[in-house]
Parts: sequence; C-alpha cells; structure tokens
Amino acid sequence: MEIDGIRKRIDLLDDVLLRIFNERARLALEIGHIKKELGLPVFDPAREKRIFARMTGDNPGPLEDGAIVRLFERVVDESRRLERIMSKMEGP
Repeated sequence: MEIDGIRKRIDLLDDVLLRIFNERARLALEIGHIKKELGLPVFDPAREKRIFARMTGDNPGPLEDGAIVRLFERVVDESRRLERIMSKMEGP
C-alpha cells in the first residue's frame, strides 16, 4: 500500500478517535454531575487503576502496556479536568 493510502486510513481513524474522545468526555461530565449531587470527589484512584488494568489486560499490541497506560492517563486526566471546570462553573 502507498504512503498516501495508509495516511488516509490514519486520517479516518483519527476522525473516529475524535468522536470517541468527545463522547467519552460527555459521559464523564454526566458522571461528574452525579458525583457532585452525591458529594463524591472527582478523583477516584481505584477506578482509574481498574481502567488501566483492563486496558493493559485487553491490549493486543503493538503498543506496549506502558504506552497504553500513558495514553489512558492522558484521556482520564482530561476528563477529570473537564469535570472540575464544569463543577466550578455550576457553583455549589
């Protein structure tokens, strides 16, 4: 396959990832609203550990587990950041 063809496939995957990241963020915001109503903290280290363990357990490669954890840490960090911002905008 030519480089241009591979790049087009990558571009299509990037489009899918963008939609998935934003849908995940929307769901995280829903959870953030529920946590706020229940008085729960935004940060749940046990939940994050379960996410990372599940993702590395399901990882078929070629990315190594450390890379998968780093990617998901970033995704989770951004979701948590968004929850905090929205919580501040809504007030007590």
